[in-house]
Amino acid sequence: MGEDESEVRLYLEMALKCQGYSVTVAEDGEEVLERLRTAETPFSAVLLDIVMPRKDGFEALKEIRRWNSDVPVIMISGASAPLNVVEAVKKGADYFVAKPINPEDLRNALKSALEGKSSPIPIQPRQSGAAPNNKVFFGVTPRMRKLQSLISQIAWSEAPVLIHGETGVGKEVIARELHMQSPRSRRPFLKLNCAALPSELVESELFGYERGAFTGAFQKKLGMFELADGGTILLDEIGDMDFKLQAKLLQVLQDHEFQRLGGKETVKVDVRVIAATHRDLARAIDENTFREDLYYRLDVISVHVPPLRERKEDIVPLAEFLVKKHTAPGASPAHIPPRIKEVFLSHNWPGNVRELENVIRKFLIFRDAELVESDFRMKMKSRSAPTPMPSVSAAGAERPSPPEPVFIPSMNLSEPAVPILEQVVEAKRQAERTAILAALNAQNWNRKRAARALKIDYKALLYKMKKLSIRKEKPPSPSRKTASASGGASAYAAAASAGD
Repeated sequence: MGEDESEVRLYLEMALKCQGYSVTVAEDGEEVLERLRTAETPFSAVLLDIVMPRKDGFEALKEIRRWNSDVPVIMISGASAPLNVVEAVKKGADYFVAKPINPEDLRNALKSALEGKSSPIPIQPRQSGAAPNNKVFFGVTPRMRKLQSLISQIAWSEAPVLIHGETGVGKEVIARELHMQSPRSRRPFLKLNCAALPSELVESELFGYERGAFTGAFQKKLGMFELADGGTILLDEIGDMDFKLQAKLLQVLQDHEFQRLGGKETVKVDVRVIAATHRDLARAIDENTFREDLYYRLDVISVHVPPLRERKEDIVPLAEFLVKKHTAPGASPAHIPPRIKEVFLSHNWPGNVRELENVIRKFLIFRDAELVESDFRMKMKSRSAPTPMPSVSAAGAERPSPPEPVFIPSMNLSEPAVPILEQVVEAKRQAERTAILAALNAQNWNRKRAARALKIDYKALLYKMKKLSIRKEKPPSPSRKTASASGGASAYAAAASAGD
């Protein structure tokens, strides 16, 4: 196994030994080749990181294939770009596993390699938004069970699929599940967000370009349609695609061919297209921002993913699933307290599953149920508070609205100014602020030493300082005149001292 980072080497070594494998580790490509040449017994498989000192993974793979074409080689890398996957396969790799490495992905790759499959193909890079095939993800509500059944029914088809749903409901996860259950599962799955790039870049990313096609095109580049040949492309936020570019996409869907930018050669491809959108495409057609012929070409099979607020029964099971998903290997399991579950059920989740996942990740970092609960209370209070309307005088000129009443926290339990729970949260906030300030002052505002004194993670301290508005006071200026004359220089100095 070749890996340059000692922590990753140790993690992979332990993971493989726990699965019953005998492991030999190497720091770089040269050491990998030396161990292969001098081994008394041949190795059953080789794991290579792409980025290594002295000789990288691609160079080591090339030399391995010169004198041994049979040993299975699994490439691993944090740079799981489609070009890296394609390059690894071209140079003779059998599998590709992306960092952060899921032990299950690694186990499956090794199992397939050691079983000696006749036509090995690369494992897809594991993306952060992807979820394994697990019924907990689909949920327990009848709508989600029906959706799961629908995916199994249509996955085998070659027809385009149009996925509707609000932002964050998991449209990409559904698309990946369709791909994984299809006959194309062993071929690439590529995704392009049509709203994230200008139309010119979207076109070059999808269809590629020839050398000299435009300024800066120093060499030919293959587009996603060529890279995904035989596989699947997800066009996320298809409703935001430029109107002119939609015509070229329609041609690919109809004729399965296109031309690169600046090229004359016709490229034929076999790609299944899945599109996703949160927009109302029927309205976009009426507004002449989306082509009607493209809509009917994409909408062969339509899938609607309901928002999280319409399936409350799925919230707690999904939260528990996400806890298991994001708990680090070897870490103690976390349990969601009942009061947090109640808060989850009372929330509307405008960000849907993505918002829930972010909350779970924060909970696993801080392991502080009160922090999560107080954050939710503040969010829900700010959303429910009405926006004050400016008052208008008889002359029509705006005059400032009267100030809203300010409630000062009080611990008087007989007639509290604010609810008791909010008083408790505020008291905890003040106590936490006092403790952090005491530690910072004791350590001369060295935040890393203060974090160690408080026995919390450094990033957790920075987060708490931000939440509690704790910052080091800058020293007073020598004179008002000097401070005003220095202008930008004093502002730069203040920014520099705040970052210490």
